[in-house]
Amino acid sequence: MLVMLKQILNLCEARQCAAGSFNTPNLESVMAVIQAAEELDVPVILQHAQVHEELMPLEVIAPIMLGFARKAKVPVCVHLDHGETLDYVCRALELGFTSVMYDGSVLSYEENVSNTRMAVSFARQTGASVEAEIGSMGKRETGEGSAGAGEDSEKIYTDPGQAKLFVDATGVDALACSFGTTHGLYLSEPKLDFSVVEKVRALADIPVVMHGGSGVSEKDFQKAIRAGVRKINYYTYMAMAGGESIRSNLQEGGKDSGENPNFAKAPVMYHDIVSWGTLAMKENCKKAMQIFAMR
Repeated sequence: MLVMLKQILNLCEARQCAAGSFNTPNLESVMAVIQAAEELDVPVILQHAQVHEELMPLEVIAPIMLGFARKAKVPVCVHLDHGETLDYVCRALELGFTSVMYDGSVLSYEENVSNTRMAVSFARQTGASVEAEIGSMGKRETGEGSAGAGEDSEKIYTDPGQAKLFVDATGVDALACSFGTTHGLYLSEPKLDFSVVEKVRALADIPVVMHGGSGVSEKDFQKAIRAGVRKINYYTYMAMAGGESIRSNLQEGGKDSGENPNFAKAPVMYHDIVSWGTLAMKENCKKAMQIFAMR
């Protein structure tokens, strides 16, 4: 069933858990996430990041995401992740997204407030929820490159006092906070400051969103949830799981090449590759969802 982000956040608040929010830049990832959520009977968020526009145009993937969400047996929000321009945010709303994130974290505080207020006004016309960001994780959500704790000079931790002022000025429904996570891969274990989350929750009284969730330990995920995180973005390790499964299946088949000298010339069927990747992504998502649900 298709729902607003605010509805899922309210449910997670009642359950004292977090919802997984998964980037789905293709049909296979959408299928993997929905199948995992239905098997575990947990609410979930499908999201498309503006940075993935080159991989999959918004107008192509939106009907797919919305179609699966409407038919799902669990609550599903269709969310725009890291909308970098107001035009892109409006495109997502016009297509039927039930939640949008306007990311003005690289702008001045004043401009971030002004643009976010406009995003909120646009979203209210369709009833959609709005997420915004204060602070910066430093890297875009491409899943490329790597970062270790303390290695990203662009990382700016969220100031809880400023977060309260921002929430009061904009009326957003959720706030992405920087407290030590980084988009992409980690070379070392991140050092997270959970007090940032606790102070934001205490001062601003708003659900906190955790970006850069891939690579964080189960223990730290649960600490973040107890501190007040209610939405966790996740993509890199899910995408890697699908890719590694395909690589492994191809390599395993190659072990028979001694007995079958024609193996290298045998056709590789694309539908098999898709199946391998989808199954691996689903299993990876299920593990993450179980952690987020505090099970």
